[in-house]
Amino acid sequence: MFSKETYIARRAALKKELNGGLLLFIGNDETGINYADNTFHFRQDSTFLYYFGISAPGLNAIIDIDNDREIIFGDEPGIDAIVWMGTQKPLRDKAAMAGIDSVRPSAQLDEYLKNAKSKKQALHYLPTYRAEHKIKLFQWLGIYPGAETPSVPFIYGVVNQRNYKSAEEIEEIDRACQITADMHLNAISAVVPGVMESSIASVARATAARVGCELSFPTIATVNGQTLHNHYHGNRIKPSDMLLLDAGAETPMGYAGDMSSTIPASGAFSTRQREIYDIAVAAHEAAVNALRPGINFEHVYDHAACVIMDGLKALGLAKGDAVEAVHAGAHALFFPCGLGHMMGLDVHDMENLGEVYVGYDGRPKSTQFGRKSLRLGRKLEPGFVLTIEPGIYFIPELIELWKSENKFAEYINYDKVEKYKYFGGIRNEEDYLITDSGFRLLGKKIPLHASEYEEYLKQRN
Repeated sequence: MFSKETYIARRAALKKELNGGLLLFIGNDETGINYADNTFHFRQDSTFLYYFGISAPGLNAIIDIDNDREIIFGDEPGIDAIVWMGTQKPLRDKAAMAGIDSVRPSAQLDEYLKNAKSKKQALHYLPTYRAEHKIKLFQWLGIYPGAETPSVPFIYGVVNQRNYKSAEEIEEIDRACQITADMHLNAISAVVPGVMESSIASVARATAARVGCELSFPTIATVNGQTLHNHYHGNRIKPSDMLLLDAGAETPMGYAGDMSSTIPASGAFSTRQREIYDIAVAAHEAAVNALRPGINFEHVYDHAACVIMDGLKALGLAKGDAVEAVHAGAHALFFPCGLGHMMGLDVHDMENLGEVYVGYDGRPKSTQFGRKSLRLGRKLEPGFVLTIEPGIYFIPELIELWKSENKFAEYINYDKVEKYKYFGGIRNEEDYLITDSGFRLLGKKIPLHASEYEEYLKQRN
């Protein structure tokens, strides 16, 4: 946890933002894998962590602005919990570390909320993302699952704080990124023909575990990089393969790192692989160099997409004007995803609160294929932490569909693209802080250029 003054100041700022009402913070519970006592790794709700700092199941909290109360609702550990889980710090002591001096039993929250509702007090809650949250709202307030009406002022209040990372948060995120870089460096060294994808994923996970960290998301370690979120690890790596690794660490305080690498299994890229890879790197560096306060991230995305289309045009896969092609959406055949996303206590920071609020400052998102997957499309400001991860993907089913429709034929040379249909996918990803004057890389540098990979892999041997 940070100091209690940090949490007190965060709550005070939130109260000032909303002026009145009761703010309900629904914490996370243990979740059984296949029966109640065999649980998934526990992860506290990130907004609960941000304002109260306690990573423990079975907790909920309120900030009652109208009555000037801040209360954590939860139960002190009994002897059964101590027998099975060891000596437990009292909940009151944990609450005190967050600057909370009022702790009440869990059962009293129901009565408190019903009393507030009977007095027609404004009740604010955030969007739900777990079934248990929906059930709690039904039990406490009679709100049926699917009928929730999250508080937009509450959402904006949280977003307008969490989007701007404090110095102590940046230090913690940088630590997550340092560990994430080590995950990649160790995994890169382990990529050789004949090993399983699962072996590479296990190297990344072990690197995080050795320093007391969890994964910030399920690891992608695949020779089929054209599948954007590929969590299958059952392939054996062949000499001609490139392995796409997307992995990140989460610190004990919940802050995330997120990086991607594309590794040639043989130790060197083939001519064809390097031609495509170099285009992806050019787009990556163009995007990074464009980062600065005041620029709309969607413009950075457009710039990276144009670099990709110009590069593919030089290879004969694309044609026509790159700017026009990107405006029309033709680039999405090769780049059907976003360029990056906010990162902090969530690897996709506050995605549960809604990308429109977090990444677009309330503006509606595009519905265009490819562009609609851009999670961030607002002006960048100092204190934002985000990823840069352009990629080039050859998805056979998408190629076949667009070719059958003759879609964007003025911008795409399908005869040439057909020859790359089973090429796979490439992505490299780094994490950046927006500063007053530009940007700063978070974490240590990992290989990016093809020559850097080849030199690193050569040293391995």
